[in-house]
Amino acid sequence: MKFANRIIIQQGDLTEIDTDAVVNAANNDLQLGGGVAGAIRRKGGDSIQRECNEIGSIPIGSAAVTTGGNLKARYVIHAASMQLGGQTTAKALRSSTGVSLRLAADKKFKTIAFPAVGTGIAGFPLADCAEIMIDETMRHLEGSTTIEKVYFVLFDREALNAFQRVAKQKLHVGAARA
Repeated sequence: MKFANRIIIQQGDLTEIDTDAVVNAANNDLQLGGGVAGAIRRKGGDSIQRECNEIGSIPIGSAAVTTGGNLKARYVIHAASMQLGGQTTAKALRSSTGVSLRLAADKKFKTIAFPAVGTGIAGFPLADCAEIMIDETMRHLEGSTTIEKVYFVLFDREALNAFQRVAKQKLHVGAARA
């Protein structure tokens, strides 16, 4: 299976990407505070937080879907990789990434964009994050899925470099810049 045309790594602003869904690095209470979640709330509007409030708490390692509000992306998948104020674990990141991909496929999405989940406020190491998220994405794309393209949209050069290193080892693909 070729991943070169299906997994795209780029530096940019996740809130500006035009995909079926963007993934929020969420806490399990679905409170859109700082980091990626805060950026999604600011750009997408209060309607996203209202939908999260209606959903309520979800288990760590799972995910929930809301509309995209004012974002270019039509939906937000909230990948709960930590408790509010807590830290991300490898197990929670692996699970929430896989669940996010399955939710996207269940909804017949063709495109999804991830940040480096858990590496900001939650303090998860970038290299480990890249390894886990790319592994889960490859595993998902090897099966039957509606997802055609998975974007990793990284905020800064450090995250971009970490994902590029892992991609070169695992995918033998180049990386694009936004």
